[in-house]
Amino acid sequence: MTRSISRSAARLAAAQALYQQEMEGTATARLLHEFHDHRLGATIEGDTYAEAEISFFDDLVAGTLDRRDEIDALISERLAQGWNLERLDKPMKAILRVGAYELIARKDVPVATVISEYVDVAHAFYDKRESAFVNGILDAIAKGARP
Repeated sequence: MTRSISRSAARLAAAQALYQQEMEGTATARLLHEFHDHRLGATIEGDTYAEAEISFFDDLVAGTLDRRDEIDALISERLAQGWNLERLDKPMKAILRVGAYELIARKDVPVATVISEYVDVAHAFYDKRESAFVNGILDAIAKGARP
């Protein structure tokens, strides 16, 4: 499997893990363990999940959770007037959080790659309008994080 496919799988899984963490309050170590053992590369209800780059997945999830307050501030600053983070649904928050984390912490990954990948993740859950929203927010964060 190519590195780009395993990283794409890691990004999708990270968004799912962050969603699960927000819903259930699962501790980071337990969350990572659960995904390693039961989700990454597994077949669930007839769907086979791609093998993910484990170390990349772990960094995305743990790093996003460690820096969540900073990341939430970056996202909130870029929402339209009258909007706040609480108005966004949980899958959208998870996608934006992990995308923002990758932009601020993983300077080894090009900005265009990060934004494109999370727009693709958004397509797994949403229609075109929401994917464009992800693109706009992450692009605005990128301009500040990587001038």
